[in-house]
Formats: sequence, C-alpha cells, structure tokens
Amino acid sequence: MKKELLLNRRTVLKGSALMLGALAAPAIISKKALASSGELNFTGWAGYPGMTEKVVPAFEAATGIKVNFKEMPSQDDMFAEAKAMISTGGMDIYEPTVDRVAAWSSNGLVQGWDTAKLALDNYLPGMADGSIGERSTIDGQRLIVLSVWGTEALVVDKDNATLGEPASLGALFDPANQVVLRPHSALAAMGRWLDATGKLPRPWMDGYTDMAAMTELWDIALAEAIKSKGNIVQWWSGENEAQAGFLANGATVGLCWDSTGLNMGKQGNYGYVAPAEGAFAWNQGLILMKNAANVEQAHEFAKWVSSAEGSSLWATAFGANPVGKGGPELMDPEVSAFYNATFNDAALANLWWWPDQSAEFLAKRAEYADKFKAA
Repeated sequence: MKKELLLNRRTVLKGSALMLGALAAPAIISKKALASSGELNFTGWAGYPGMTEKVVPAFEAATGIKVNFKEMPSQDDMFAEAKAMISTGGMDIYEPTVDRVAAWSSNGLVQGWDTAKLALDNYLPGMADGSIGERSTIDGQRLIVLSVWGTEALVVDKDNATLGEPASLGALFDPANQVVLRPHSALAAMGRWLDATGKLPRPWMDGYTDMAAMTELWDIALAEAIKSKGNIVQWWSGENEAQAGFLANGATVGLCWDSTGLNMGKQGNYGYVAPAEGAFAWNQGLILMKNAANVEQAHEFAKWVSSAEGSSLWATAFGANPVGKGGPELMDPEVSAFYNATFNDAALANLWWWPDQSAEFLAKRAEYADKFKAA
C-alpha cells in the first residue's frame, strides 16, 4: 500500500518517534510577500520537467509570486555558481542535499531561515526534527529546510544485466556489465563493497570524519575502480546523462537516482534494485543565499513546499518521497507502486544515508573523481 510504504520508509530516520499527524493546514501567504515585487530567483535540478510543468505554476497560482527558475545538472555546478555570485547577487534559493550544507556555510554563502516565517509543523516526523533537524542547523541557525528525499541504487536492464543473488554493488564492477556511473558515487560504491567484503583496513565511514583515513581508503577504492574502468560506457552528473547511458550507449547496469529508475521503467524492461549493501539515500532541501534579494518570497516558497500540495507535487516531479504531512496521500500512484516494487522492509532498514561532507572532504573527493575519469 502507498501509505504503508511511506510510513515504513520514515522509520529509518532518527528522531522520528512522533506519530504521523493529520493533514497539514493550507499554507498561509503573508500580506508582506504579496505586496512586494512578487518574484523569486530559484536554482534547482535539471532533467525534471514536472518542475516547470506543474510545480512552479501551482506555486505561482497559489501565491501570485513569480518564480524565475534556473536548472542546473548537479549541485557541484550550483555550488560553483553560488560562490561566483556571492559578490554580485542574483539568486535567492538553491537546492543542495543536506550532507553539503556545512560546505555552503563554511564558504559564507547562506543565511539562516527565519523559522517563525515557515511552518515547521507541516513536516512529517523526522523531516524537520530529530537528526535531520540537527544536521540542518549550524551555529543555531536553520540553514536548510527539506524539499524531497530519495535514493541512489542499481538501475538494471532486466534482459541483459548480470547480477548476483542478492544483487550487490559489485555488479557495477563486473566485466560482464556495461555501466553508467557518477564518478564520486562509483568510488563510494567501490569503498562500501570492499568494506562489506572485508577488504579494507578500516571502516569506510572513517573517511568521512578523518581526512587521513579518507586518503587511505579512497586511494584503495580508486585503484580498484580503475581496474574495471573499461566497463564504463557513460559518465553522468545529471538525470539526462544518466538516461542517455542506457538509451544511447547500451548500459546494462548503473548506479543512479530513483528518478532514473522510474523514468527508464517507462521506456523499456528496466528495473530499480536496492543492493545488498543498502541503497544510498539522500535528503535535499532549500537554502537561502546570504545576499538574497527576495527574502519574504523565499520564505513563502519554502512554506508552500512543506504543504501537502507542494510536497506531493515536488516529490512526484522527482519520482521521490514527499516531506509534508498529507503529501503521501496526494502522491501519484505510479510513483508509489514503483517504490513498493523496489523496497521491502529489509531494504528500507538497510538504507545508507550520505554522511555530512565538509568543504575539505568535497574538494578531496573531487580530486579522486577527476583521477578516476582521467585514468
């Protein structure tokens, strides 16, 4: 059942002991926001037509605030642009993942949300409180409010992929497969696979908190990943490239977002499989630029995204999970059925949430990704 699925998925979030509340109240739009210039500049993810076709028009109809929506393929691109624009202005909101917030903060790019102007009670348990609330807050400021959450796992050509039983991240490095990969995710997958098979000198997670350990472990993962580089038919950084790996270049297996799995399933006999080591899991949300010009409108936007309507439309556009109370009940049944086919209770309990990643870690990780591509 759709509702049962989403409730089960939430149990993997720490701090979600509160009972699921009733439907969220409609978002209340402040007079101040409506009386202002009524525009908002937002940079989000490319490759999701539902954002421009349904999400943005619904928000504009509900609030009268016009959204100038810019699409970018990856949050690395967003981060680079934001650093370039911090002195000039021009953008109000970006949508990175929670694990990157520390890097945005340490680079002086963001300001805290005024939680009194939001509707934190709109969020489902575990989406604004508990461990996510803690990870979203730095120096007492709430720097990110969630917009959607989902996973990154194995997209497989059911007719041609070679998978073990159970399916493993090792399939990505099996010479029998042609693969589509995102460089840094592939290296993390290699590290997690080596860890699960007892081939690392220390736990893979040590590298996310200790830079000396990071170098030691990622050196190993890089060396092993390079051995199977001949299997790679496509690198991806965004949704369109990931799909092209299968449709244009004949990939049989990929480590891709759930949205890719959903979209590929509409175009052929493709499946989305949680590996034995656990699917990668992510939360993404909205951050407010330090030099944002449309602060009131930004708060109205974030508040609407947490509403039942906003969260369900956002999640449907991404083929992922809503963050607002009442959102699950409004979700597209096709998306719910897709998740039910992928995640049983064991797979849900086994989700591997991307850890927090500092600016120093991300810079070093980018070096490893570049070495992998260039090898």
